Amino acid sequence: MSQPGHMFHSSVLREYDIRGIVGTTLSPADARAIGRAYATSILHNGGNTIALGFDGRLSSPELSEAVVEGLLSTGVHVTRVGLGPTPMLYFAIKHLHADAGIMVTGSHNPPTHNGFKMALYAGPVYGDAIQAIGKIAASGDYESGDGTIEDLDIQDIYVERLLKDYDGPRNLKIVWDAGNGAAGQILRRLTAKLPGEHILLFDEIDGNFPNHHPDPTVPENLVDLQRAVADYGADIGIGFDGDGDRIGAIDGTGRIVWGDQLLAIYAKEVLATHPGSVIIADVKASQVLFDEITRLGGQPLMFKTGHSLIKAKMAETNSPLAGEMSGHIFFADKWYGFDDALYCGVRLAALVSKSGESLATIVDRLPTVFNTPETRFDVDASRKFQVIGEVKTRLAADPSLKVNDIDGVRVNTPDGWWLARASNTQEVLVARAEGSTAAGLDRLKAQLVEQLGLSGISPPEGF
Repeated sequence: MSQPGHMFHSSVLREYDIRGIVGTTLSPADARAIGRAYATSILHNGGNTIALGFDGRLSSPELSEAVVEGLLSTGVHVTRVGLGPTPMLYFAIKHLHADAGIMVTGSHNPPTHNGFKMALYAGPVYGDAIQAIGKIAASGDYESGDGTIEDLDIQDIYVERLLKDYDGPRNLKIVWDAGNGAAGQILRRLTAKLPGEHILLFDEIDGNFPNHHPDPTVPENLVDLQRAVADYGADIGIGFDGDGDRIGAIDGTGRIVWGDQLLAIYAKEVLATHPGSVIIADVKASQVLFDEITRLGGQPLMFKTGHSLIKAKMAETNSPLAGEMSGHIFFADKWYGFDDALYCGVRLAALVSKSGESLATIVDRLPTVFNTPETRFDVDASRKFQVIGEVKTRLAADPSLKVNDIDGVRVNTPDGWWLARASNTQEVLVARAEGSTAAGLDRLKAQLVEQLGLSGISPPEGF
């Protein structure tokens, strides 16, 4: 039934989610329209059941209620699973055999931000499907009906499923940092039943994030975890982002174990049971990872950054494991193919326990390279994709360079490689460089800085 159309702010409909600044570019009216439009699209495709969850942000309860109003006005059945991490909502879709789901979450963004991640039983919602939600809302051509709603506490069922794949024979001491994010309550229930000794940091859910920002790709956000690992003499430290779908890790020596290193460690175990399989990693991942997958008999596949994009590629290639530098790691081996940092934590603990070694020893077996962490160059949203286009054009003038442009530009030289790509979620360019020597890394960084400088982009201090 046609109703007055609703227009979203031009910045909120992203490649793989909907996200904005609450009170500025995102409002309860937007949430209501998202509920109506998304449910309409589900009904048009023969579905009728939608699961709904929300994270610990201060604005999430209000946005969640507005989404519910929109959903129910179309006649669908809604199952609310309440406050928790995004992967709990993904799990609920699978467990309930729901047609679709919506998670109200701002993920790892600042406290003033919020948004919506959507999924179908068969996989993620992204790209054109998100733009279609905007078109339905703009037309006001919503389905109409009297929906039904139920509340379901799925936490214990979810925790039991997380525990199912833990098979470690050796007890470990683990520090877990929830960062005051949405994983806190599940983490308490999980560690109460997981073998070993567990120390929890910042497990009280607080949308102000009073201790540190919940983004485990940023080294300063891992300082508390590193300190606690040292103070308690822990075997491992595990941290989460704001909605619990990205993992960060610390070994017993206090070193950060990056997402691509974790993926290399997981790949050895997964390829032992899925020999020859495709293992996917994003363009930010180390060449060490791709070489390690090949060494282990797997088929490495470099792909675009983006949790929805990688989940879809996993399904297409029947891949049992995939991941990103950002800590989104996806197990289809024994799991459901979605990114779940709690599950990744359980698998890491089990792997280290079974190895009889320390995580540090396992990491030390990987070849040594010299690289930068994931580095963000600030850029205006209106310029970020344009800048990458300018860099690509300049690089094309040098036929001696090998450039992979599947997502931004990844430039291979005799020294190693450097990458620049536009973030789909923030007003930044994301950059990395990796060399076989320290001097080579310096040269790669200089090339990267020079190229971005030609487009008027300055590096962050200390890069």
